[in-house]
Amino acid sequence: MSQIQDIPLSRIDGSYDTLGDHRGKVLLVVNTASKCGLTPQYEGLEALYQRFKDQGFEVLGFPANDFAGQEPGTNSEIADFCSVNYNVSFPMYAKGDVTGPAKQPLYAALTAEMPMKQGNADEWREKLRGHGLSPTEDPEVLWNFEKFLIGRDGNVAARFSPAVPPEDISLVGAIEVELAKAG
Repeated sequence: MSQIQDIPLSRIDGSYDTLGDHRGKVLLVVNTASKCGLTPQYEGLEALYQRFKDQGFEVLGFPANDFAGQEPGTNSEIADFCSVNYNVSFPMYAKGDVTGPAKQPLYAALTAEMPMKQGNADEWREKLRGHGLSPTEDPEVLWNFEKFLIGRDGNVAARFSPAVPPEDISLVGAIEVELAKAG
């Protein structure tokens, strides 16, 4: 089992846990933002959660303001936004950095364990440059709604670029493969 299971985490409501508290489940860890062109992915993430939660699957949302200031709200404002606009019922965590020197320990560990992502990251980088933005390079998180899939064994099984939507067959297929594995 990976050491990422022991990293202390703060939930959006101020309570604490670790990924180890979700032991034996398949997890999709996603950095989120409320004012991003990809924000509608919340709907697809909630649909994934509802579809697979009875099989031992959870989506874990980690709001971050790392990209173009697209998550400016407080934890309380973010929680309200997610509930009111997308009926999010999966666990949400306190806002924190996912890139750079101040990135939270979970994201430092995730990017170290799985430095490359699936999905067309280079195309996404070009799109960002076209908007006058300076994209990150691997192993850093590229943008909001990048996804890390953690297997029942606690290890990172896959990583998906922000351009891979929750309903994408490659993501759904990877979730199904991990759910089929014994814990």
